[in-house]
Amino acid sequence: MGTTAAGPEWLGLPPGLLRMRRLLLVVWLGLVAVGAGLLLGLLVGPAWAAFALLPLAGIGWGWVLLGRNWHSWRYAERADDLLISRGVLWREETVVPYGRMQLVEVTSGPVERHFGLASVQLHTAAAATDATIPGLDPAEAERLRDRLTQLGEARSAGL
Repeated sequence: MGTTAAGPEWLGLPPGLLRMRRLLLVVWLGLVAVGAGLLLGLLVGPAWAAFALLPLAGIGWGWVLLGRNWHSWRYAERADDLLISRGVLWREETVVPYGRMQLVEVTSGPVERHFGLASVQLHTAAAATDATIPGLDPAEAERLRDRLTQLGEARSAGL
């Protein structure tokens, strides 16, 4: 990882994160659509069951938004800091200096583990600069954790 003449080498998130988020969107809003359709159809009348189409429209809208959000996430390792960029409408770029890192965690919940994903959480002395990189391959998350920990120790020791 490094910096080229044109700037830092940006890395995106793996497609497994997008697949996981889209599956969760379809499952949850699909259940809401079925539940709303059955409940409204039985209690109020069949015509009212058409309101179950709203969560289905939400699936289509969310599908596109999740794709745009996934494309917006990227990170880059530079000589002295880690850059994390995200956001579609409001771009947010976080710069975390290696010497300021106090704790680097790799976390993976049950759904993430099922999809073979892990997240890297960076903790600094200032809570405002804490950062997370979601949905990485576990091997990349561990490599990044080890590298960031090593660089953080070297920078905090003044090397």
